[in-house]
Amino acid sequence: MKEGFLGTVACGGADLVLLLEIVMAVGLAIGAWLARLGRYRQHAWCQSVIVILNAALIALTMIPAFRVQVLPRIPEKLGRGFYGLATTHAVFGSVTEIAGLYILLAAGTRVLPQKLRLTRYKAGMKTVLVLWWVVLILGMATYARWYIPALFRKWT
Repeated sequence: MKEGFLGTVACGGADLVLLLEIVMAVGLAIGAWLARLGRYRQHAWCQSVIVILNAALIALTMIPAFRVQVLPRIPEKLGRGFYGLATTHAVFGSVTEIAGLYILLAAGTRVLPQKLRLTRYKAGMKTVLVLWWVVLILGMATYARWYIPALFRKWT
């Protein structure tokens, strides 16, 4: 079996995406810390770069993998952990990324009409940050379920 650089049966690309997602989650926490320090411009840049990079990773790696490996098996195999976990991760991840992109547009640009822009940011940003960490944990569980078969052999 071909192994990625993390020593699992994943390809190197999947290993890289996992590590990038962990780094981005840490970056979002640093961005939140910058906001607490009142460094709002640095906070905005940090969060914006991460949300955009994540959108690119989703479009280039996660959506194609989901379309090939999971989507054809829905709904008949959705009850199996292999597919159910990946689908849960995809649903929560999609909602979280869309919310992050909305906050980026609503708080940091004038692209949206005035009535769709945010005036109170804190609760929405905190919610998206918490959701991001939930999605990261789901993504790590999905990675483990797909690429570390010895951990889950009894459930397959």
